[in-house]
Order: sequence, then structure tokens, then C-alpha cells
Amino acid sequence: MAFESLTDKLQSTFKKLRGRGKVSAADLKDAMREVKMALLEADVNFKVVKSFINSVSERASGAEVMESLTPGQQVVKIVNEELVKLMGSEEKIKISSKPPTIIMMAGLQGAGKTTTAAKLGGLLKKQGKRPLLCACDVYRPAAIDQLRVVGGQIGIPVFSVDGSKDPVDISKKALSHAISNGNDILIIDTAGRLHIDEDLMQELKNIKSEVNPTEILLVVDAMTGQDAVNVAESFNSELEIDGVVLTKLDGDTRGGAALSVRAVTGKPIKFCGMGEKLGDLEVFHPERMASRILGMGDVLSLIEKAEQAIDEKKAIELEKKMRTSTFSYGDFLDQMEQMKKMGPMEQLLGMIPGMNQAALKDVKIDEKKMLHTEAIIKSMTNGERENRDKLTPKRRERIAKGSGTSVAEVNALVKQFEQMQKMMKMMTGGGMSKQMKRFGKMGKMGNMKFPF
Repeated sequence: MAFESLTDKLQSTFKKLRGRGKVSAADLKDAMREVKMALLEADVNFKVVKSFINSVSERASGAEVMESLTPGQQVVKIVNEELVKLMGSEEKIKISSKPPTIIMMAGLQGAGKTTTAAKLGGLLKKQGKRPLLCACDVYRPAAIDQLRVVGGQIGIPVFSVDGSKDPVDISKKALSHAISNGNDILIIDTAGRLHIDEDLMQELKNIKSEVNPTEILLVVDAMTGQDAVNVAESFNSELEIDGVVLTKLDGDTRGGAALSVRAVTGKPIKFCGMGEKLGDLEVFHPERMASRILGMGDVLSLIEKAEQAIDEKKAIELEKKMRTSTFSYGDFLDQMEQMKKMGPMEQLLGMIPGMNQAALKDVKIDEKKMLHTEAIIKSMTNGERENRDKLTPKRRERIAKGSGTSVAEVNALVKQFEQMQKMMKMMTGGGMSKQMKRFGKMGKMGNMKFPF
């Protein structure tokens, strides 16, 4: 998970400060030393770390902190503000006043450029745009076919010229095609190399000169750490990029690239890839990312994911069923399918305030068990799913065989589901306050049992 190590170390440092009624200059110095080490270990550029620590130390040593009743919290507030400042303000894609808006994707081979081009097209399509993808990577085997496949999956047309080896000519023809077919967005997927060379840069400069892109977005692999920043610096000096897209941020436990790119290049991070699915591209929000880094959650992103994945009509219907105690296995299956659209469960839990890595260690989300639960419910008849037919031992045996699970797993699901129904009945029947008192004695969230 992104920033996992950095988040743990920063939280450990700030926990010590919060435990003190007063923070001395020596306490602050020790804390800043630990923050400095945490940032360096996260592969943040050393010049950026030095500047960041100086800014935080200068602000934290003033009366705002030293004379505060909650000095530890004031330090965290300052660190949060400086992190946001470090990553810059949120900047959106520039839309041309005269369509089409031309977005040129650049980057090294293996950074995820082609997939990101499709993801961006899908994101803009949801906003009511009519994007066209252009295949200009004529060197990498199957690059054009890859773009056609991912474009087809999200329903976006792909322009290519069979047999052509001239990316500049292809981009010119794609622009003409976009204008004549009413496409208001043209996304050009350019070729990459294993390393930066003169031929690559000259080709990109030629495309830029010919089609005059509205935006040049550099796609970099966040997992390469400091190298990602060096690549961004090199491309910017040659091409004058407009922004950066960080890919594979969900798999980077360090996150140094996200904290260094803006400070080193002066160019904003506009999007970040948070998964392999074509919908896993997010607008980069510095405030929300800083909040995640400090383990303060990201409620706004969680709400946005829920709004995109959850069917409003089904949600209203579900709420009614919960109130009338008619929640069924079929309803539960619908909820599981909608939750899956939102992304990995651990990633979602990480967006909840207070659910840091230490807390998440107590919450075991077994993806395999969730698949078993799904298989069990899908092996039921419609009557069994709606609880119209009692699940007799013979029925449970049939369901176990049909789902490739054991009778014991079916029995466990039935038992947990019945407990959940009883809980819903109590909560909607006036027994809410009594139940909340009981929950207060249950201890940590890790002790809770989920029906999957």
C-alpha cells in the first residue's frame, strides 16, 4: 500500500509528541530528525527533505506550538500543511477553447503509458467527452494491438495507420480524423524507450511541433522512486511538460516520487494510477494525499468511490429492506459486487480516519474467503437466496458441492448471516442504544467478525 512505511514511522514519531504536555526544543529536534530519516527512507529527494525539515522546524519552533495547549497536534498540523505545499495545488487538465483538446502522453517503456492513455480516455468519457486514442508507438511489438484492446474495453475508438512507421504523420492524420468525426479529445500514445536518448526526444519534439498539444503528460512509474523524479526532470528540460501521471502508486510502499516530483520539476502531479483496472486512475489531490500519509484517512475519496460504484436506487431499496428486516442473501451478494467495484477492501479501509497500518493489521480481509462466500450464494436457488426456503442439511450439502466449498463453510455463512439479521432487527427496532453499549465492550475492530 502506498506510503505504508512512511505513514507508520511518522505516526510513531507524532505519537511521542502527542503524549507530552509541553514540547521542548530538544523534543522537536528529535522529532524532526526522525521525520527526516523517514522521508529519506521513503526515497524522497534529499534536497526536498532538507528544505521540508527546515520549513517545518522554523514554524514549529514558534509560539504557535511552544505555547499551545496541544503542541503535538500543532506540529502534526504544520507537517500536514507543509506536505500539501510540497506537493502543490490541484491542477486539472486544460481544455482547449477550440476542440479537440490534444493530450500527448510521454514516458519510458514499462511505465504504463498505453494503459494510462486508455484510463485517462475512460475518465474523460465519464465527464461527457468524446475521446479518440491515437496509436503512435510503432516500435514496441503489439503496442498498437494493446491500445485497440483496452480502447475496446471502455468503448473508445482508436486511430492507427497500418504499416506506417512515421509517428508524426500518424498524429497529423489522427488530428484530422478527430476534427472530422467530432472527437473533442485526442490522446496520443507515443513510443517509449528503455532509457532516455536523443532519438526519443527528437521524435517527441517533432510530434509536439506538428500537432501543438494542449497538454503534455509524462507517465512515470512511482515504484522506481528517485529514478522517477530524475526521468521527470530530464523530460521536462527537453519537452516542457505540463504535468505528471504517477502509475503503480498503490504498490509503492515508499512514495518518495509523489513527494519530490513537484518540488524538483515545478510541474504538478495531475493523476495517479491506483490499480491495474481501467477505472483505477484518480485525480491527484495533494490535500487528500497528505492526509493519507499522516494516517488521517481520505473520506472525500472514499465518498467519491462509493458514489461511482453504488447504485442509488438499490441503496434506497436496501435501506428499506434493512428497516423491515427483509435483507436477504441476494441483497448481500449485490452489496459485495458493488463493494468490489470500489477497489480492494484494505485500500478502502485505509481511507477511513484512524485506520492506519497498525489498526489494519488487526483486520483480516481474506479475499479468497470473500470469493467462497460469493460462490456459496450463487449456488443457492432464488428461493434460498430470498430466505423463502429453509436451508436444510441436504440443501446445504448441495450448495457446498455446487460452490466447491465445504458444508462447514456453508454452515458458518448461514450462522453469521442470521446473526447479522438479528443485529439489523435490533438496530431498527429501538434496541440501538443497548446494542451500542454492548459494542463498546467488544474491544478492537480486529475482534469483529464479518460474514465473509
